[in-house]
Amino acid sequence: MTQTPLVEMRDMNIRFGGNHAVNNVSVDLNPGEVVGLLGHNGAGKSTLIKMLSGAYRPDSGEIRINGEKVEIHNPRDARAHNIETIYQTLALADNLDAASNLFLGRELVTGSGFVDDDAMEAETRKIMARLNPNFKNFAAPVSSLSGGQRQSVAIARAVYFNAKILIMDEPTAALGPHETQMVADLIQQLKAEGLGIFLIDHDVHQVMKLCDRAAVMKNGKLVGVVNIADVTDDDLLGMIILGKNPITGEIVTD
Repeated sequence: MTQTPLVEMRDMNIRFGGNHAVNNVSVDLNPGEVVGLLGHNGAGKSTLIKMLSGAYRPDSGEIRINGEKVEIHNPRDARAHNIETIYQTLALADNLDAASNLFLGRELVTGSGFVDDDAMEAETRKIMARLNPNFKNFAAPVSSLSGGQRQSVAIARAVYFNAKILIMDEPTAALGPHETQMVADLIQQLKAEGLGIFLIDHDVHQVMKLCDRAAVMKNGKLVGVVNIADVTDDDLLGMIILGKNPITGEIVTD
């Protein structure tokens, strides 16, 4: 029996002035899968995914979630379909602790209408125990946390609010080896729980390590989608630089 993808993006197109930023691109994502999105700056990978996150509205194309066609006009629509985005900047409030960041804008309140700090910390401890048991700095402002711990907070926020589809924008950029491994472990945990993850990255080695498939774009077009098990680092580099699909031999031209 064929599995219904979590996400199907079909024939997506968007122009900015005379620039065809995304040109007839189709990708999909299955439950418990990580799909890497690769390409040079300006290749169109971030623009493609911003149509899924609600940041941009496509000129044409179709998005399906669990097989059902949906309209995503803004980030609120995306969240209604259990799509959460973790941008490279993380969008955390540096002066607040983990619990306050996790519930930022969606605070728990007591029966009398006051913010319930104790309940928010208890919920934060529960989600962190599941995702990152080594996390202990619950009282510290997130500005004092390491890069990997900050990623943990951002990921916990998405998962707590029932994300099924996670978009991660270069989650290991500027992290050291230990922090990078922490994020890799988190991604494996989310995969095991059945989430689907789109991972935008420039690092071929990270994509080879973390992803099940890779979709490579060049000049707004899709070079191809390949199974990581079937390709090498050099194959992916050839797709990025030359626009050559290692499976079909086809070359994307400008």
